[in-house]
Amino acid sequence: MFPVNQLKNTPWCVTDENAIQCENNNNHNSLGIIIALVNGQTSGSGSLTVDSHDITVLLNSNESFIVFAQEDLTEPVSVRLVKQHDDHLNLDPESFVYAAGAGAANQTVVITGLRAGHVVVSAIDASNAIIEDVYLRVTVAVSKGLIYTSIVFGWVYFVAWSVSFYPQIWINFKRKSVEGLNFDFVMLNIVGFTLYSMFNCGLYFFDSMQQEYESRNSRGLIPVMLNDVVFSLHAMFATIITIVQCCIYERAGQRVSWTAYSLLSVFAVVVIVAASLAAASVHHWLDFLYYCSYVKLAITIIKYVPQALMNYRRKSTAGWSIGNILLDFTGGMLSMLQMILNGFNYDDWASIFGDPTKFGLGLFSVLFDIFFMLQHYVFYRHSRESSNSDLTTVTEAPNQTPIESRHETTEKY
Repeated sequence: MFPVNQLKNTPWCVTDENAIQCENNNNHNSLGIIIALVNGQTSGSGSLTVDSHDITVLLNSNESFIVFAQEDLTEPVSVRLVKQHDDHLNLDPESFVYAAGAGAANQTVVITGLRAGHVVVSAIDASNAIIEDVYLRVTVAVSKGLIYTSIVFGWVYFVAWSVSFYPQIWINFKRKSVEGLNFDFVMLNIVGFTLYSMFNCGLYFFDSMQQEYESRNSRGLIPVMLNDVVFSLHAMFATIITIVQCCIYERAGQRVSWTAYSLLSVFAVVVIVAASLAAASVHHWLDFLYYCSYVKLAITIIKYVPQALMNYRRKSTAGWSIGNILLDFTGGMLSMLQMILNGFNYDDWASIFGDPTKFGLGLFSVLFDIFFMLQHYVFYRHSRESSNSDLTTVTEAPNQTPIESRHETTEKY
């Protein structure tokens, strides 16, 4: 599985298993385009806030936000908005004085989109002290239609990736056999999804890790949402079902290879050392989660290789679910298309080409899906399943008539 999440904290974007890479790049893909800060450096200004933290504005269109006081100010506050880029948007007014007293009127600021992209707007007072109690994120977008298309793509690939575990489970159940399913792939999958779940749950449920993340990324959102947690835990659950099937169904002598055990041992050492350093306060537990994410990314790169080699050696894809691959391919293509759409819509190509690891992993996964489809539909399309796996040694008596495999099937999955 290779879910890729673009604009991770937007309402219309759904996450994926490699979205963990996104948070290491200071949330290039988050919806936040403008951050307006209104601060409490002068007397009473700390009570100022805004009515919305996230706003989307289209090119040549207007949206507005309101600056208001949560309590009466004891003296007027002079506010000047300073834009990081002057050519992306216009603010009207850019300077104003928020009056003191109970009768002070709230200030409406109109945003006009001039160019898609990212702008940071800070607020300073008359003494040039930064005002920083309220933040606002605004997306300057080219088209509302592209926004809704991105929403649809996000949900479709989320569903595709979530459902993609079950064709393999169904095939195993129907055949009462896991012959043809590579055990190295299954073991790498469970370790990867476990680490991914640890990352998501750590950042979603633990306040200390959230506070540490916010201290390092003061203008970024927590890069994990509820659907991240649900997806990763569901992936663990589905993989555990597959492991149980590997234990109870016919497997024709298949087992986890020593190569896989060696790789998993290396990964275990990395995780244990990282956890020990965090427990000893050498680094923060958030760093431990980062190391878990790096191991997960490494697993994503290598996990398909054992299955591809097994299909090649057997000259067959029998027992390996093509439904899983088709759904994974659908999700991967839509996730990359979503990244491209968002890059165009928000003039945010750096989110793709500025993060080649993330996009490269998505492309790598899709290319493997294409290779598996070629194996199934082209290279080994005439193959039939045999209970005598080419990966094991089977000896028959010279005059014995081979017994037709009880698992033989002409169906393609």
